[in-house]
Amino acid sequence: MRKLAALFALVASPALATGLQVEIEGEGANGTVVIDLLEDVAPGHVEQIAALASEGAYDGVVFHRVIDGFMAQTGDVENGILGGDLSRAGTGGSTRPDLAAEFSDIPFDRGVVGMARAQSPDSANSQFFIMFEPGHFLNGQYTVVGRVTDGMDVVDAIKRGTGPNGAVIGTPDTMKSVTVID
Repeated sequence: MRKLAALFALVASPALATGLQVEIEGEGANGTVVIDLLEDVAPGHVEQIAALASEGAYDGVVFHRVIDGFMAQTGDVENGILGGDLSRAGTGGSTRPDLAAEFSDIPFDRGVVGMARAQSPDSANSQFFIMFEPGHFLNGQYTVVGRVTDGMDVVDAIKRGTGPNGAVIGTPDTMKSVTVID
């Protein structure tokens, strides 16, 4: 029993981080955003995000879908790297398995960070979004993983996309570096 508990503690250690520090740069936004990760609300999702950040997987990833008055989406560590072919940005994830939904009662208010997913609730992987405005129609449909605690002005400046899907034309703003912080 002790070996299993020790192994679990080792595997779960990235979820002990309290947040992320995201350095954003681009045509619209330049600065730092701090996100408080809610490991008590969505432990599996937080563990995955923290592990990917620790590996540097988010560094250089673009905000590929940005809808004014709604949200800014990023985190496609497979197809969303600045300098690569961004025509498929938003269609990939990571080499890690998809995650089972961890829904909560936390509403999607301004500054809330949620996990992006495909049609299946259990398809979230690496992509996440930050709310510009409340989107309560998402409540109970997407996993809440965190809240912006500093730098919402930087989020507000992220280059907006066009059309109903919010695809960013030209050079999107980028997460220059994403660091796990305590």
